[in-house]
Amino acid sequence: MKSNSLLIKNARVMDPANSQDEISDILIEGGVIKQSGRNLTASGVAVFDATGLIACPGFIDLHCHLREPGFEDKETIASGASAAAHGGFTTICCMPNTQPPLDSASAIDYVNKIAARDAARVTVLPVGCITRGRAGQEITEMIELAEAGCIGFSDDGSPVSSARVMSIAMENAAGLGLPVIDHCEDLELSRGGHINDGWVAARLGLKGIPAAAEESIVARDIALAEMTGVRLHVTHLSTQGSVALIRNAKLKGLKVTADVTPHHLTLTEERVINNPVKTDTLLAYDTNAKVNPPLRTAADIQALIQGLNDGTIDAIATDHAPHTREEKLCEFETAAVGISGFETAFGVLMTLVNTGEISLNTLIAHLTAGPARILNNRRGISGTIKPSARADIVLLDINREWLVDVRDMLSCGKNTPFDGYTLKGMVVATIHGGEVAYIHQSVRISR
Repeated sequence: MKSNSLLIKNARVMDPANSQDEISDILIEGGVIKQSGRNLTASGVAVFDATGLIACPGFIDLHCHLREPGFEDKETIASGASAAAHGGFTTICCMPNTQPPLDSASAIDYVNKIAARDAARVTVLPVGCITRGRAGQEITEMIELAEAGCIGFSDDGSPVSSARVMSIAMENAAGLGLPVIDHCEDLELSRGGHINDGWVAARLGLKGIPAAAEESIVARDIALAEMTGVRLHVTHLSTQGSVALIRNAKLKGLKVTADVTPHHLTLTEERVINNPVKTDTLLAYDTNAKVNPPLRTAADIQALIQGLNDGTIDAIATDHAPHTREEKLCEFETAAVGISGFETAFGVLMTLVNTGEISLNTLIAHLTAGPARILNNRRGISGTIKPSARADIVLLDINREWLVDVRDMLSCGKNTPFDGYTLKGMVVATIHGGEVAYIHQSVRISR
């Protein structure tokens, strides 16, 4: 049997980057796409009968947290890679809020080394810090981080409060041709807040986080991006005002892009106090729905969906943020923020397709071609299925229903508000560089 070789038969091939949507075979040889078309044959190659399945480019996640080094009780690069493959992701960009943070070439080298050794199931691309220690004061040696292989710069989770520091960082990043990946939060406005500033916060007696905490920094950094010429990527949008700001920036021709998470597209602030599948809880709240930025309103969700449909929002990213059980099983004020998102992302997003709010092509485009354009073909990540492209492919059964059960999750973090949900749309196989990185027990490859 030829290594890194596989013949996928009778799949519905969806490749938004090339406007392809047709029944086709895909021949993989040596880890790359050799040929695509009908009635392909090849000798000495494993065969995957994908009748009834969709084959599309492997998903690309621009924003995740792998926790290693420093927080291996939450996740490791190896466990995170396994969870990502389970969710259909073949490329994941890990944020730098580790311990030590990814603010030096040696830290970037460490992640690359561990990923090469332990995470062959996916491509792991590290994001470097904007400032040393993510403290917002002293800018990192960005040239050294870029030479070590980081794909962009972010102080994610600790936004750069100083406009002066951010503007200098943007100038440096622009010179390197790399994006600034922006967590937009005015810490003066959000300080002490836990959920959206609305009626749920009032009911629970918690300080809320207003939409302006996000939107004020989105506006500031768009202005700085216009001044410096940097490629600015605003991550995990959550408000209708932020969508409007990104839309206007694009109308001006600025190099501004944005992503949104599955949970901000599907859950409102009410999910903190209302679990539709677990009504017997003794708590008045669900800490698994505590995220930053917080879950917002139905009107915000509609604006985010519109942003996907009209091209304002370029990508969907999970913001996969695994935590230990103890960090979530506590009082709301002290609970960690974040959702373990790799393994539920596609099924959750399919709810928008199944209700007709977005098309399947729009969904796949925002998980593949959109983030690939933002990566700008780094390490050969093309987000396409075409001859000579690396064979990163995911096989999907959009009609299969499945139950989210945290006991089945490969991530160390079981913190998901979707536990117990029945979703329609499943990843059944993930192929990375021609190798099967994940395959569901219900499907088989003939050898």
